[in-house]
Amino acid sequence: MPFSSPGRWLVAAALLLCGLAAPRAARGAVQLCLKDGTCLAVSSYEVKGDRVRYYSLERSEWEEVPLALVDLEATQRAQREAEETKKKQREEARELDRERFFKPPDQGLEVAPGLRLPGDDGVFTVEGRRLVRLVLSSGEAVTDKKRAAMVLAVPLPVMKMRSLVILDGAKAAVRLNDPWPVFYVQSADGLGTRLQLLRLKPGKESRVVENVDTSRGRNAETTEERTTVAVDRKQVAPKVYTLKSLQPLEAGEYALGELVGDKLSMDVFDFGYEKWKKVK
Repeated sequence: MPFSSPGRWLVAAALLLCGLAAPRAARGAVQLCLKDGTCLAVSSYEVKGDRVRYYSLERSEWEEVPLALVDLEATQRAQREAEETKKKQREEARELDRERFFKPPDQGLEVAPGLRLPGDDGVFTVEGRRLVRLVLSSGEAVTDKKRAAMVLAVPLPVMKMRSLVILDGAKAAVRLNDPWPVFYVQSADGLGTRLQLLRLKPGKESRVVENVDTSRGRNAETTEERTTVAVDRKQVAPKVYTLKSLQPLEAGEYALGELVGDKLSMDVFDFGYEKWKKVK
């Protein structure tokens, strides 16, 4: 049941703040499972007496359903499985990080004297005399607590709800020392034509990839805001594109993200640039 009165909008916003600490599945969604075998995609939910209130990702509204129709055990099991999947993805990313410096087999495009791209798809750059494979990291959508607090003060549906797409950790595992890196995107599906170079906003324990604002109501609209860096893009071989910034990079955190239409993928190739000190 959607909230329609100003008082109910306040209740909805309060529930949203309560749900900020609730566990999330991949991409910020939670599966609320019903006893008929179906599941609802929600951002958070809360049991209130004989009712379950939840924020529907499909309709961008607060709704409720009788507790008797909800399979809480299946819901909690789905959340645990989602967390286990995310943990496995993080472990795989760490393993790729440990292997990111390597000497590829002599079978692909020569990108530097004695260095060639390997046979599989990926995003690479040359750092000194080494070929570096960028790690694909999964972003997570979290609610902007400041914006949620503002909604409490504005009961009418005029404020947009804001979520942030973030990456875990203050710094990327891959660190580059060249302010003019050239990225080689090798992909059979033309990924090099869709990647954007993004400047990330740093934080203490995470990096912000973009802001996502969603208006409230049945005709909700979503807009994405991100900081992009202009690049020179060229096809240098079959299935291989190069991307190079049109200006030297400033020290900080970056990512190469796939843009389809006007929507950015949650999975990005992240890295950081910093000037390394020479050891005398």
